[in-house]
Amino acid sequence: MADLNDIAIFVKVAQFESFSRAALALGMPVSTVSRRVSELEQELGVTLLQRTTRRLALTTQGQAYFHECAEPLNILSDAERVLTDSQKKPEGTLKITVPVVLREHAFLDFISSFMHAYARIKVDLFISNEFIDFVAQNIDVGIRFGDLEDSTLVAKKLGITVRYLVATPGYLNEHPIPTKPEDLKIHQCVLMNAKNGEAQWDLESGSKKISLHVSGPVSSRDFNSVSHFTHRGHGIGLLPHNYCDELIASGELVRILPEWASPKIPVHALYPTRKFIPAKLRVFLDALQEWDSPFWLPK
Repeated sequence: MADLNDIAIFVKVAQFESFSRAALALGMPVSTVSRRVSELEQELGVTLLQRTTRRLALTTQGQAYFHECAEPLNILSDAERVLTDSQKKPEGTLKITVPVVLREHAFLDFISSFMHAYARIKVDLFISNEFIDFVAQNIDVGIRFGDLEDSTLVAKKLGITVRYLVATPGYLNEHPIPTKPEDLKIHQCVLMNAKNGEAQWDLESGSKKISLHVSGPVSSRDFNSVSHFTHRGHGIGLLPHNYCDELIASGELVRILPEWASPKIPVHALYPTRKFIPAKLRVFLDALQEWDSPFWLPK
């Protein structure tokens, strides 16, 4: 069986994509790190890393081995930390990934308040709608909207969100007000993630459900833009409640077909499967549960 210390060294090299940076993090000479990885490759009988004068890259076998080894090492590290640091305050770097919809002052203020409450925790925040491999990127926790695919990640439900059909009074003055969902097909719509100027909207009213293909002059990949173009009168938008509740109340937007809305969309906090949850992650999950978030409704 391969030496566990050699595996840990390999995982660190893979994470840093560098022998020198891994050696610095481990407090070892670069030559020792390189030799230990070579000995691991000899033991396994495979090449884990492709080495050139300019770069270091995982082979296909190396990538697979890294994915299998990284999380068990995290579990061992967490277990050891629980035994040795159980009385310490939460500390260390917390790597968080969230979608672009949370790139708002309310969420950033929440993170700021959390950091003030836990001064020994540093936050490394990834804001992106792209898929991020939690294990490969060493992510501690993420927030995701929508149904979840089968995963090894643990999902903790935070709440739900829902989207409403809205338009400006000016747009509705120039176009017939829809009286049934099918009427949306003849309207200009502001789209999210459209293909060729067309998108599918799923709506429900009680037990009734309908899926419609709608079209429009503009599409975007984030709700800030969809909200902006809807508010500027470019068509009907299907917006999350937090983007339109205040504007509906002020009369700047009108809710269309108020008995219809999107299906309830779950919001989850996701984190890698671990028997021992690090203190920094535990307190963050607790803070998320206690936060009166404008981005989701109670579950």
